[in-house]
Amino acid sequence: MSLHLMTLFTAHPAKLINLLALLFACPGGWLLHATRRREQRAMASLEAQSQSRRIDEPMLFLDGATVRMNRFFYSFGFACLGLALLVSWISTRV
Repeated sequence: MSLHLMTLFTAHPAKLINLLALLFACPGGWLLHATRRREQRAMASLEAQSQSRRIDEPMLFLDGATVRMNRFFYSFGFACLGLALLVSWISTRV
């Protein structure tokens, strides 16, 4: 098995490096998508709650922990996509 993987790597190094880039890109893209959908659902819920209240009340915002969590997930997702782009670019140089 080990010999088979080694011959595969020596025969097609760019394909395997692109596979590694894909393994970084898919979770990063999914994380960005899931975070955006969760953020939209939370904002829709807050807007529905604020519409049932009087107009002159201040708008409800997400709590600080949720904002920090979303910011972390966005930065981690973009870092995964950036790393995938870098790895894919490296595969063109091999």
